[in-house]
Amino acid sequence: MPSVLVSVDAGVETITLNRPEKLNALNPEMHAQLRAALERATDDPQIRALLVTGAGRGFCTGQDLAERDVSAGAAPIDLSVSLGSHYNPLVRRLRALPKPIVCAVNGVAAGAGANLALACDVVIAARSASFVQAFARLGLVPDSGGTFFLPRLVGTARAMGLALFAEPLGAERAEQWGLIWKAVDDERLADEALALAQTLASGPTKGYGLLKKAMYASAGNSLDAQLDLERDLQREAGLSEDYREGVSAFKEKRMPRFKGK
Repeated sequence: MPSVLVSVDAGVETITLNRPEKLNALNPEMHAQLRAALERATDDPQIRALLVTGAGRGFCTGQDLAERDVSAGAAPIDLSVSLGSHYNPLVRRLRALPKPIVCAVNGVAAGAGANLALACDVVIAARSASFVQAFARLGLVPDSGGTFFLPRLVGTARAMGLALFAEPLGAERAEQWGLIWKAVDDERLADEALALAQTLASGPTKGYGLLKKAMYASAGNSLDAQLDLERDLQREAGLSEDYREGVSAFKEKRMPRFKGK
């Protein structure tokens, strides 16, 4: 079986991490398959939204530590190599993808797995799920965007506590803190996540891509720079077929039929 399952239906590409016996821990093979899936989503105009989830009882526990030889006498491991080759490009691809991404966290999301979820645009989690910044347990620094996402989502004090103590944060508390969009009953997760992705797949895809670009640029921009960016992106959005359709539908008091153009 492939370690990443990919299917496309009704404009939604579903990407399922598929190493359930390892709680979907990441290895180079999974990274390669994730890269291929995201490249397909970028290039295929029929794909208008993505849904990312995990198989089995966990979402993703980050790096597969069984593949790391830290025994006495083994050569030191330069962790910057895997970050530069795999994790950082993955996070950048998720953030830059010009289509909305829903992440359904079905169980524990730990280490880089937690930050993989946070790199997506909308995170919905089962109530039994949890998020763990497990890096400190190994003497490491949160990576895969962890030190970027956490303080921006929950504030520096909570981010520091999560990182230092590496305690699990339950899905309901994660929702209350603003770390994720929503926590739902376990048996409702798959249906609600798919419904979100399907809603986005029928929406103004071009506009969503520009919205992502504006929202994620704001963290590093001054107000003046952000206003200029909004102006430029709004010009591009206003020239789209979807904008014309949206205004027409409003005037005609009907539901818009967006084509993603």
